[in-house]
Amino acid sequence: MTAKPEPQYPLTPEVMAALEVTKRGCDELLVEADWLKKLARSQATGLPLRIKLGLDPTAPDIHLGHTVVLNKLRQMQDLGHTVIFLIGDFTSMIGDPSGRNATRPPLTPEEIKVNAETYYRQASLVLDPKKTEVRYNSEWCDPLGARGMIQLAAKYTVAQMLERDDFTKRYRGGIPISVHEFLYPLMQGYDSVALKSDLELGGTDQKFNLLVGRELQREYGQEPQCILTMPLLVGLDGVEKMSKSKGNYIGISEPASEMFGKLMSISDDLMWDYFTLLSFRPMAEIDLMKQEVAAGRNPRDCKVLLGQEIVTRFHSEAAAEKALEDFNHRAKGGIPDDIPEITLSGSPMGVANFLKAAGLVPSTSEANRNIEQSGVRIDGSVISDKALKLEAGKYLVQVGKRRFAKVTLS
Repeated sequence: MTAKPEPQYPLTPEVMAALEVTKRGCDELLVEADWLKKLARSQATGLPLRIKLGLDPTAPDIHLGHTVVLNKLRQMQDLGHTVIFLIGDFTSMIGDPSGRNATRPPLTPEEIKVNAETYYRQASLVLDPKKTEVRYNSEWCDPLGARGMIQLAAKYTVAQMLERDDFTKRYRGGIPISVHEFLYPLMQGYDSVALKSDLELGGTDQKFNLLVGRELQREYGQEPQCILTMPLLVGLDGVEKMSKSKGNYIGISEPASEMFGKLMSISDDLMWDYFTLLSFRPMAEIDLMKQEVAAGRNPRDCKVLLGQEIVTRFHSEAAAEKALEDFNHRAKGGIPDDIPEITLSGSPMGVANFLKAAGLVPSTSEANRNIEQSGVRIDGSVISDKALKLEAGKYLVQVGKRRFAKVTLS
């Protein structure tokens, strides 16, 4: 008995437009022909596709680098598809080995719960919560049990696992690989089976894990998901990917003026990547701006538009306007009006601890780095002595171009 041929759905202008939205800013779409078929079927039948993004809540705060995939999810929502925000509470207890040369320490259930709640609350600033299906992969991973885990592990070989670049490097280098690390891509792939995913999003560093999901769906008799990888957003240094540990990030919960100032500090070239990956403006409008800058328009004008769009998204239009006013004021050598006033005790206090306690830097090492770079002013004077101790008194403190505080030390 021959198999019934699959219906051929028309590639309408709407379908082709949806393909363009999908591909905007992406690194790779696998397999594009399969995705086109899915889009065409969805449009013809009115059945939305299931778009999955899995995130392990390894840290509670989101920066703009994380929002690259969230923005793509929002675009998929706006096309009418079902978005699944998958919180990897089970997989977080394994620890994702992607890109690592050592075993990643797993999180406790308590850490996962706190991080997940904060993560989703912040992600909802990008996603439409009413159109977002929130799931936890412990729903189907916990019930597997030992028998189910062994049956799942039987569907993938060690040779297939060692095709993964970071595993291969560790194996050849004699660096230990724990058996449980092989379970991570398997469990992430099984998520796609459980959710009947049509498309899974991830960073370029997640490609291997996403492909495992595609293979496991075949093993379970499902139509394989397509894969969309997004580039990793370069941080403020213009070199490394945006990362809190590298100090080159813009947190989405940062004050509006801080966020705006950081966006204004990126290079003119990097600005276009930020427009493509972070802005919701049509690409035609961004391309026109590029042409205008090439013809002599000041790139600062475009950067202001970018900064105001992002600040409006995470704060408000009024906050974006105020942030621009503050930025222009500081550019003329002025001091912002709304400087936080902080009271500290413990004089005399070392300057690095003083800056950290005042919330102007995340750590004493960051404080010392700013001092070395002549980026710290107290009462208008540049501080160069990392051993300086501050006595009781009132101080006007500035770190970098954007962070100010009036500090009373007792």
